[in-house]
Amino acid sequence: MTTHMTRQDRLARIEALAEQRILILDGAMGTMIQTFKLEEDDYRGTRFADHGHPLKGNNDLLVLTRPDIIYGIHEAFLQAGADLISTNSFNATTISQADYAMEPLAYELNLEAAKLARKACLAYETPEAPKAVVGSIGPTNKTLSLSPDVNDPSFRAASFDEMVTAYQEQTRGLLDGGVDFLMVETIFDTLVAKAALYAIAEVLEERGETVPVMISGTITDRSGRTLSGQTVEAFWNAVRHVNPWSIGLNCALGPNEMRPFLAELSRVATCRVSVYPNAGLPNAFGGYDETPDDMCHTMTPWAEEGLVNVMGGCCGTTPDHIRHIAHAASHGKPRVAPVVETALRLSGLEPFTAAA
Repeated sequence: MTTHMTRQDRLARIEALAEQRILILDGAMGTMIQTFKLEEDDYRGTRFADHGHPLKGNNDLLVLTRPDIIYGIHEAFLQAGADLISTNSFNATTISQADYAMEPLAYELNLEAAKLARKACLAYETPEAPKAVVGSIGPTNKTLSLSPDVNDPSFRAASFDEMVTAYQEQTRGLLDGGVDFLMVETIFDTLVAKAALYAIAEVLEERGETVPVMISGTITDRSGRTLSGQTVEAFWNAVRHVNPWSIGLNCALGPNEMRPFLAELSRVATCRVSVYPNAGLPNAFGGYDETPDDMCHTMTPWAEEGLVNVMGGCCGTTPDHIRHIAHAASHGKPRVAPVVETALRLSGLEPFTAAA
């Protein structure tokens, strides 16, 4: 009989592995789903055949209607060398699911997404090669820092409390499904990320659990800022208080464009650093042209220079991209974070000193 590791044992082994080498995160779930050219019936299945709204494009729903496809994608990334597998739950909040009138399914979508990823990881992990499930928590389709109405700058499409409630439900589903990490990712509005991080803290406290949290922001262009206006350093300082397991960058940019911002994050962060860029910038048709070999060539110096602890891929990246990124990672050692005092000084801040 196979004995599976507990979350605590798996995390301890992942921690040990992270000291030895750069960990590999998986690639783009959405990109892989697109290769199947799914139609409305695939999204509906039999359960949602009579649903009153179009469902094509609701990729999170596929954990219920086409779990075979999602499991197969997880499996392909594991075979490519991924250590960390993200759940197919990027838009599985009541706020994002409102586009499909699927709000009541939010908890179930996260639960099943986590179970599918766990099933795949259990099939591939060994005591020497643990495979961890990372609960993907996306930014939703709303902002808290910016108004969607140019004629009313004070208007917000959602409140902070509404965001927190949505993220609490997502967090409960992911935890009940068995994730090892929680990852607040593709952050373009740090206030939304704060709602997610607050929700996670509340849920963990009510459950009496401790789960490592990964955070990944998105620099929208060469300006070096998030959509809500923060530089890399400001973004780090805005979320560092939660003591994340890792801080990173993903999406929007290809590896060539992301390099200076990764270097800046690596300079100031006192925790592990992750990076998973797109396969280049989108072409005129919205596709991504950077080949696996291209990404390997560009990302190998990141490993050699000790800039990162976790490497993977975002939009446009396939299992072959991840296989090449794993090869790039093998050329270096994991980044060693600066001591807190040094990083604070580099950030222009003073170390916190408790009152006597």
